Amino acid sequence: MSRIRNAFTRRGLYARRRLSVLAAATGLLALTGLFNGPAAQAALPTPVSAATARTYLASLTVATEDRTGYNRDLFPHWITQSGACNTREVVLKRDGTNVQQDSSCAAVSGTWYSVYDGATWTAASDLDIDHLVPLAEAWDSGASRWTTAQRQAFANDLTRPQLIAVTDNVNQAKGDKDPAEWLPPLTSYRCTYVRAWVQVKYYYNLSVDSAEKSTLSSILNGC
Repeated sequence: MSRIRNAFTRRGLYARRRLSVLAAATGLLALTGLFNGPAAQAALPTPVSAATARTYLASLTVATEDRTGYNRDLFPHWITQSGACNTREVVLKRDGTNVQQDSSCAAVSGTWYSVYDGATWTAASDLDIDHLVPLAEAWDSGASRWTTAQRQAFANDLTRPQLIAVTDNVNQAKGDKDPAEWLPPLTSYRCTYVRAWVQVKYYYNLSVDSAEKSTLSSILNGC
């Protein structure tokens, strides 16, 4: 009988030790997650692969750009998406980390990492929401023939990789330039950028000019 009691005692001690070790390991993992959590990262919808982008690019019409009649107001943007939140506020929430919004949906705190230049910001006022394919560029390459409703859908597209929160002055330096004229300063992001550019142009059946196509092709071949 004493041997049986001793066996149960040893098993109880062993079980308690296993629970203690498990609890310690769980606590360590929790701390690891706390200190090594994901960095703030823009959540642009993932673009197509480089191979798919090359296929898309080959099918795009090559044409000279024509900006006749362009007006930014022809692309109604930052429309209401849900409740009090417009498109800009939705992208700020999506692309930031620990973003807190007030009752009117304005971002009052959070952290944002700009993939164009590698800068991190803690104030929403330091960020622009970039139309990856600029509105003027879209107009030049086919959107002049669209209806206002089609241009509105393009200017507020949250499904394609078309809208992204980035450093305001970097976005302003980009302006309405295409990749032959401007690329993100952070070279490691250029492959993603041109994949997204081609996907958006392909989806909306927009043309490319010859210099634009040459630059896109060169970068995609190196992806």
